[in-house]
Parts: sequence; C-alpha cells; structure tokens
Amino acid sequence: MSEEAARDDGETIGLFEPLMVSEGSPKRGELSDLALDLATTSARFSSGLPESIADALADLIRSMNCYYSNLIEGHNTHPIDIERALNDDYSADPKKRDLQLEAKAHITVQKWIDADGLGGRPIEPDMIREMHRRFCELLPSDLLFVEMPSTGERIPVVPGKLRTRDVEVGRHVAISPGSVPRFLDRMHDAYQHAGRIEAILAAGCAHHRLLWVHPFLDGNGRVARLMSYAMLKNSLDTKGLWSVARGLARNEAEYKRHLAACDQPRRGDRDGRGTLSEAALADFTAFFLTLCIDQIKFMEGLMKPDRLRDRILIWAGEEIRAGTLPAKSDVVLRAVLMQGSITRADVVALLGVTERTARRVTSALLAIGALQSESTRAPLQLAFPAKLAGRWMPGLFPDE
Repeated sequence: MSEEAARDDGETIGLFEPLMVSEGSPKRGELSDLALDLATTSARFSSGLPESIADALADLIRSMNCYYSNLIEGHNTHPIDIERALNDDYSADPKKRDLQLEAKAHITVQKWIDADGLGGRPIEPDMIREMHRRFCELLPSDLLFVEMPSTGERIPVVPGKLRTRDVEVGRHVAISPGSVPRFLDRMHDAYQHAGRIEAILAAGCAHHRLLWVHPFLDGNGRVARLMSYAMLKNSLDTKGLWSVARGLARNEAEYKRHLAACDQPRRGDRDGRGTLSEAALADFTAFFLTLCIDQIKFMEGLMKPDRLRDRILIWAGEEIRAGTLPAKSDVVLRAVLMQGSITRADVVALLGVTERTARRVTSALLAIGALQSESTRAPLQLAFPAKLAGRWMPGLFPDE
C-alpha cells in the first residue's frame, strides 16, 4: 500500500488542539517566566565558554544526547562504546554492534542538525521526515522492523516514510494513517510564526503533539527529541552545548506520565477550548522547560573554569605518576586550559625541552584523547572524550 493510498478516516484536526498553551491559561504566566529564565540561563552559559572549549564540548554532548535518548527507548549503549563506534571499532557481539550503529546514526543526524543541515524549520513536515530518513537509513536491518503484538508479524520500517498502518501506543489509539499529513501540516501552521517566547514553549508543546500523531511506524520518540533539540537550538542559539535528553532519561517515569496525561481529553470548561487537556499540556511544558534549565545549570557546574582545570590536572598528575603520560604533560594541559589552544612550537618553548621530547608529550596527550588537532600543523586544543568524562565531568554519564 502506498502512502497516498493509506486509509484516511477524515478525523478533524481539532482532535489534538490546543497546540499551544493559550494566553488565557492560568499557567501561561509561569510558562513565560520559565521561557525567559531558560533563554537567560542558556545565553549566559554559551557566552561564558571559550570557542575552543565549546567546540570540544559540543562533540561530547552529541554522545550524551544519543546515550540518554536511546536509553529512554530501552537501548543501553555506554558512551565509551559509542565513542568506539565513531572510530569504526565495533563489538564482535552482533546485538551490541547493532546498538553501536544505532548510536552512530543518532550522532550523525544531530551533527547534521548542529551544522545547520536542516533546510527549513524543524517543525516542517519535510524536515521531520528528513530527520527520520537520515536516522533510519543508517540503522542495521535488524533494527528496521516492528513486530505487531497481536499477530507477531514483522513489518519493515522504511526510512522517512509515514506509516500506512494503524498503531496503538499504550492506551492511545493514533489517528488513521492517511490523516497523518494533514495533522503534520496543522502543526507546522501552528508553530511556524511563533514569537521568541512562543518558540521556546513550542519545543515542549510540539514534542507531545508529534508523539500523539505518531507519524512513523517506529522511531517517533527519537525524532521528537531531535526535533525539540533543533527547535531549541534555533530559538535559543544553544550551539549544541546542552540537551534535555539527560533530564528526560533521569526522570523517565515522570516524562512518560506527563506524555500520557497530555493524551487525555479536556477536563471541563476551565481546561482550555480544545479537545485535549490544556492543563496537562501546560504541566508537561513546564516540566520540559524546568529540565532544560536544570541541565544547563548542571553543565555550568561541570564547566566552571577553576573546577574543570583542577579535575583535569589532578587526573594528569595521576597519569604521570602511573607512567601513562610523560612528565610535564600537565604543564601542556594547563596552558591549553588557560589559553584555549597552543601550537606545537609553543610546547617546545613552554617546556624548555627538545622538539623530540615535546613531540613525545603532545603525541601522548593526543593518543589518550586529552587533546585534539585538525592536522599536524594545526593548534592543539582540549578534547572531551567519553572515556575520560567520568573523571573530568563526573555525573555526565553513568559508570561503565
């Protein structure tokens, strides 16, 4: 059956209204305050980081976002294994390898988003389909099917293709497959002209409404989180330095409880004017924005210059004493932390050693992942590899 032939039961798009918490909602003031707080907190954090540190951190945040987003789906691939996959180092275990490939696919799509690869607004139907296509086309075949609970039938998932079958998610019976394009168009119409505050609120509101529509046979949760990530990136210029995914995963039961509540019908005349509960949508949006603020503050704490420098230099001292790093490696790291970058020629002068000895120090720091450089002639900059995150940025990931 083609998408064009998918059954449309003619549902009115009013079924998932309201799409935004209205100005008349008793909770709108609180949400506007949260949106302003989020904008201020995000701007303060991103402006306070040197560019060289921010670039390295964005790479780590992609792995973090991927890890926690997949964890919500019940797929646990440790960030160190994710990092190995990014270096084409895969497990011999087929199931672990599949999950590594899934993680790599997620990071590839987020990197595309971070590089402004989206040709339009994240809420545009074509962009939603493009995120799904780019993610799914990189998945191994074993992860590209859905098993129907009632029949055991294995249905293939086609990258970027809207579903042509009926689906149920918990107690929620999704709209008919043929009506999905109409509902996606309505979402786009509702959110495309949002002002600054409304655009921030829309990242939470649209998150649920996309899941309610359930446009794809599988992958809806990941696409919804990527869409919200992209919406916040656009409205707040986050530079990819934080993500709500960690907060959602650490509060998964509450996250799913809020989503289920948003599926419920309006609770009387004081609960908005739509078909679904406006109060529940407001509660979820407040929960979502609060988690965003919490995650930025968590990242701010990890990235405080003095504390970060102390953690890294304590680690370096231990590695030097253990013989893993050569002497004076900590001097190079301190210089990079203070200056943002350092040339290889500067290392020779800084350490007061021969070029050969300086090369041995920098090579060791590059090999262990503490530093990175685009080429042999490019400056040395700090890196944030997942394997060192436990020491450098405690609490970002769980222990392996």
